[in-house]
Amino acid sequence: MSEGSAPSSERRLDKAALVIGLLLIAAAAIVAWDAAHMRSGVAAYSRIGPRAFPYGISVGLVVLGLLALAGAVRYPAEPRHRDDIVPIAWIVGGLVTQIALLPYAGFSIATGAVFAATARAFGRGPVWLSYPLGVVFSLLVWLFFAKALKLVLPAGPLENLF
Repeated sequence: MSEGSAPSSERRLDKAALVIGLLLIAAAAIVAWDAAHMRSGVAAYSRIGPRAFPYGISVGLVVLGLLALAGAVRYPAEPRHRDDIVPIAWIVGGLVTQIALLPYAGFSIATGAVFAATARAFGRGPVWLSYPLGVVFSLLVWLFFAKALKLVLPAGPLENLF
């Protein structure tokens, strides 16, 4: 045994990397199954159709999953730092607020909430200042998508002014 390697009794399996690897492989199986059951309206002469991209994603997920599994077995688990729950709660709360407001208030007002909550989670500015900035930025994004790209995003009272 070389000096740089730890004895096998001291090596701990990295359970987090193991779970991530298994989840990636499971996601790859779901994507591949969904691609296999996809109905295609593309003519039969086309060799590359709408199924090719999901299969490529599935292969990529399998490769990433296998690399995570190899890392879980090969490298010992390092001590992990505890997460600070407050910033996570701000971001999740902002996303929940956005989802709840989106059908009623429109894209700009709802996305301003997630902007303000994320800014607060990263310690930037008070919510009363970052929320209006988020609404203005989101309105500019909505205008670009709706007017320039002709894509439909949920419109509310603010978007209906344009």
